Amino acid sequence: MGYSFRAYGHPNITGKHRTTFEFTKDSEVTLKGDCIVGVKADFSLKGIKEFIQNSIKNNNKKIKIIIKTDGKEEIVHAELNPSFNSDREMVVRKSGFLDGRTLAVKADKAASDLKTGIKPDSVVEIVIDTTL
Repeated sequence: MGYSFRAYGHPNITGKHRTTFEFTKDSEVTLKGDCIVGVKADFSLKGIKEFIQNSIKNNNKKIKIIIKTDGKEEIVHAELNPSFNSDREMVVRKSGFLDGRTLAVKADKAASDLKTGIKPDSVVEIVIDTTL
């Protein structure tokens, strides 16, 4: 069973970062945050931790992150970080760097690879699920 949440576009989302992408609960971001691909994210730390625990319990750290917006869909494959612990930011990294903000590592895409074209008025649907 996957986990889903929503985020939203913003005029300062550039999606240019080459090694990460991020969803934040912040409603305002600057152009410096070039990894941010969604603001006002409504994920729940409790809910995402339950998903992580169930995935690990079932011996599955491999995930797919489905990002849908404006009729387009992007799928990112990555590996869960069992120590994810942020109630504000959710970062996905191509590298193996782990910290409490990192949901997943070894991702096959970063912000600059996403072709969804998130616009300021976009609603972004995110589904995180395990892969088989």
